[in-house]
Amino acid sequence: MNIVINGQPADVTDGWSVGQLVRARTDEQRRVAVARNSEVVPRSEWDSTALSEGDKVEILAPVAGG
Repeated sequence: MNIVINGQPADVTDGWSVGQLVRARTDEQRRVAVARNSEVVPRSEWDSTALSEGDKVEILAPVAGG
């Protein structure tokens, strides 16, 4: 299934949830926020939110700096 992750095309497994995608992409799930098609997905809904063909997902992590 083709989706866009952080502006880059990606092929992911059919039937994946937002939670599965996040776990596959980062080791630090506690410190990320996720938006699917411009809608924030609450962490409590990651595993129940299915991805669909063409979805645009943003996985955002805080960056330290000054």
